[in-house]
Amino acid sequence: MLTGLLQFSLVSTDPAPALGWSAIATALLVLQLPAVLVLLARLAAGPFRRPPLAPQRATVGELGSVSVVVPTLNERDRLSPCLAGLSAQGYEVREILVVDSHSTDGTDGLVKQTQTQDPRFRLIYDDPLPADWVGRPWALHTGFLNSSPDSRWVLGIDADTQPQPGLIAALVQAAEAEGWDLISLAPQFILKTPGELLLQPSLLITLVYRFGPAGSSAASPERVMANGQCFLCRRELLSQLGGYRAARQSFCDDVTLARYAAQRGAKVDFWDGSRLLKVRMYEGLADTWREWGRSLDLKDAAQPAQVAWDLWFLVAVQAAPWLLFPLAMGSADPTLPIALLSWLNGGLLLIRLGLQGAIASSYDLSSAPYGWLFWLAPLTDIAAVVRIALSSLQRPTQWRGRQYPQ
Repeated sequence: MLTGLLQFSLVSTDPAPALGWSAIATALLVLQLPAVLVLLARLAAGPFRRPPLAPQRATVGELGSVSVVVPTLNERDRLSPCLAGLSAQGYEVREILVVDSHSTDGTDGLVKQTQTQDPRFRLIYDDPLPADWVGRPWALHTGFLNSSPDSRWVLGIDADTQPQPGLIAALVQAAEAEGWDLISLAPQFILKTPGELLLQPSLLITLVYRFGPAGSSAASPERVMANGQCFLCRRELLSQLGGYRAARQSFCDDVTLARYAAQRGAKVDFWDGSRLLKVRMYEGLADTWREWGRSLDLKDAAQPAQVAWDLWFLVAVQAAPWLLFPLAMGSADPTLPIALLSWLNGGLLLIRLGLQGAIASSYDLSSAPYGWLFWLAPLTDIAAVVRIALSSLQRPTQWRGRQYPQ
């Protein structure tokens, strides 16, 4: 509404309401400034964040220290790179449990074929989904319960990931050297089609704005970020938490469980894993909008007040500048508030364009015929924030072929 009023005022040619224009601009500045200060504080941690985790070779002391759990449901078309990447990991991996939720596309057959080549693989079918569980945490919980008690670590890996050599050894060595209890990694995203090149980076930026860059520590448990695509946890901690039970009803179970652990004193962090993990999440614009967009609000891992603040924050610093800057610049009114509004939102746009360059290393565009579209992604910022808003207002009723009650 305030943006609409400003638009009406700035295009008016009547000099009489100049005081009104200034009042509207002043109100917008007062509303935006707190969000801008928070954004600057978060981004200021970027130059001091830990560098991307580098691949490592396993040591003798890590022999059989990790149980890997891969939840699957009709993943045959994209599971092969994940299985190959896990098979290429070293002797730190004791076992790789693929927990299949009774796929109908031959996923289990692919796993059985891989099992003949690498005996570390084990195929498990989970029990029928309980009424109070979401499918993914149920599969992960099943894998944890069936994993070897001799493994010090449990690593959850998604079926759409492509683990690179040295991934698991690097994770374990870093966690044990620095005393971390739970680490998850931000991957390198593989983009191919024009639609996802335009939208996916803008959706990713909503996370950077809300939680800072990967590798910078969270200020409080409520601001902890996590990624279940690569989620390493000490077995001892996972046992204390009751497995994945605390996240059983969450559609962002990774963030829910990580925050639950942090609130109970666990040492939790989120690192840049772009050198160790690639992921091909979704196929095209519609898939990206529907599947990723509906979980990015993280409402299952936060109180309603935090969800509302984060939504307002994104409107103020990511969406509004694309409207307010041209409106303020187009005004013939020389008043100070409108000039300040122009400078503030122009600065926010420059920050956004700079961040597009900063996240470029998080993308593999080698298979994208129109890779240059990545640089136009900031133009979809308003659409990305609208998607977060829509997701914030409703709970998913369908996920990965499963239906859930409203």
